[in-house]
Amino acid sequence: MRPRKNSITPDLQRAFIAHLAATGIVTSAARHIGRSMEALYKLRQRPGAESFRAAWDAAVDRGVARLEDCALARAIEGEERMVVSQGNLIGTERRHNEGLVMFFLRHRRPERYGPQSTAPSREEIEAELYAELEKRAMAAARDYISRERSQQVGELIVLLEHMVANKLDGRPFIAGIDTKKTIRENAEILRTKISD
Repeated sequence: MRPRKNSITPDLQRAFIAHLAATGIVTSAARHIGRSMEALYKLRQRPGAESFRAAWDAAVDRGVARLEDCALARAIEGEERMVVSQGNLIGTERRHNEGLVMFFLRHRRPERYGPQSTAPSREEIEAELYAELEKRAMAAARDYISRERSQQVGELIVLLEHMVANKLDGRPFIAGIDTKKTIRENAEILRTKISD
């Protein structure tokens, strides 16, 4: 029994796989053997076509590997480009694509060039530093307020003791207190009088 005119014979399958391995492009390989993509995908999914499917996958992998090799060579060797000035070719230069180089390094050596999941990001470090600075600033502010309150309470006690003494001695309770000065200034004046 002869195969139908539009069937994909074993010879056509081998030709398709060879072209696919060489190019990595399914549409190009289908065009090369003169068959439709639809027919090839149907054949690929048929029961009993496991070896064809495996060969297809291997050919695509080989094509991708070739593409990767070309891109790697381009990353390492650079690309020669023409240098034109005022419409005249004045020479060539070799340019390297740093983005392509970093892509290969990140993907082929991720342990060294890939994102480090163990190392904190800059944002995380900054957030931690800000939190620590805020904690220290709040502690310093609380300490300052506590010292300031203690000093104010001490100044008030000095003034109150002076007022009580004035009252007990029959003097006006604000005698010796300058109402134009602050509590702190009056407390200092009274302390110096007491120590004299």
